[in-house]
Amino acid sequence: MERRKLLALSTAALALVPFHGLHAQDSNKPFTTEQLDQMLAPIALYPDALLSQVLMAATYPLEVVEAARWSQANPNLKGDAAVAAVKDKSWDVSVKSLVAFPQTLQMMSNQLDWTQKLGDAMIGQQKDVATAVQRLRAKAEAAGNLKSTSQQKVTTQSSGGANAIVIEPANPEVLYVPYYNPAWAYGAWPYPAYPPPYYPPPPNYGAALMSGMMFGLGVAAGAAMFGGWHWGYGGGGWGNSYTTVNVNRATSITNNFNADRYRNGQWNHDPSHRDGVPYRTPAERQEFGQHRPDSAAQREQFRGQLDGRGAAGAQNRGAEARPAENRPAENRSFENRTAGDRGAFGDINRGGSGASRDFDRGSQSWGNRSWGGGGDRGGGGERFGGGRR
Repeated sequence: MERRKLLALSTAALALVPFHGLHAQDSNKPFTTEQLDQMLAPIALYPDALLSQVLMAATYPLEVVEAARWSQANPNLKGDAAVAAVKDKSWDVSVKSLVAFPQTLQMMSNQLDWTQKLGDAMIGQQKDVATAVQRLRAKAEAAGNLKSTSQQKVTTQSSGGANAIVIEPANPEVLYVPYYNPAWAYGAWPYPAYPPPYYPPPPNYGAALMSGMMFGLGVAAGAAMFGGWHWGYGGGGWGNSYTTVNVNRATSITNNFNADRYRNGQWNHDPSHRDGVPYRTPAERQEFGQHRPDSAAQREQFRGQLDGRGAAGAQNRGAEARPAENRPAENRSFENRTAGDRGAFGDINRGGSGASRDFDRGSQSWGNRSWGGGGDRGGGGERFGGGRR
């Protein structure tokens, strides 16, 4: 029941409201260099395996929300043990793998507008994403802020006459999530109109960083790492790069892995895990067989669901129909979030009443919100993700 309600609320919100960055974005145009660097800055310095799995999972934002809620409800399960506990869940393998890293998963859930944009870029511009990651890593290295440590190993590999910066765990069985302020990590930021967001570490990790890099507790999650990158340089950029999947590892993580979708170990988006979240462009909606319903009709259906007056809701409730205000409180709230979190998903997580008020104000009230507001949060060899040397 909760998943159906979450899906109804989120699908309605996403269908009715365009996403906005710091500037309005035409969904028929690719993300620009500035926009890609802005959205990837918080995670570009993650180890390759974790970076790839975050980007895969970002294409399934509703499953990310469900997994984050599961992690909150099961705080004593960590690392590979947490991943084993969700083996039977219906989520994509990338989402399941992230329960090993609850802080990262919670960040994605809390910043759903940002997560949605990461997923959109991954689906439509994966090669540009790879180029942006290498561009950002080169900036961090040039600034002296990306180095090997006891937690991670930073190396370079040659491809097409260029050097790819690869980040791996120092110990393949233990992974540390780096926390850093992008305004520090990359040196002088070249796009003043597109400042990188900063998502500070959890409160129990200490104060928010102004400079320097810190690492969370080591996570024994070697078995959960199945992703990686094939870094291929050509045509003046990293256009021959793609995300890789270690099929054997992925199969051990989940009971519903379809290896046929990953030919030659290369990742492909699986629309069966999209749960109705609209794709960004008409071409993608056509490619993945998604029909975008009439927004006015869906708005009325959405309001009917919220008010307890929708025909479907009445049929499901039957003689026990109750007004929305009498429903249990836990069914109206999907996420406890701060008042400042006002992204397009914000009202989904704040509950039905908040969403209803925003829809009554009209779409303009959404257009003034920034996915980049608030805080912010970054390689893989063959042993991790099947990435080719």
